[in-house]
Amino acid sequence: MKALDDMLLAAHEAGDRPALVGLYAQAAETVNDMDAACFYLTHAYVFALELGDRRATALHARLKAEGREA
Repeated sequence: MKALDDMLLAAHEAGDRPALVGLYAQAAETVNDMDAACFYLTHAYVFALELGDRRATALHARLKAEGREA
């Protein structure tokens, strides 16, 4: 996870939002806690929405499946 954290920090620093979508989605797959996974998925989803990225649809579906939609 350390390498992934470093990549997330570097992408934030560079303002690389497309990379952030993928990295946050990847981070969601690496944790064993659903709350933490949904935290990462939410970040991925928000960046995807901001970009108009087609990955937003799948990220939303995953969050919805976990009951994370208000």
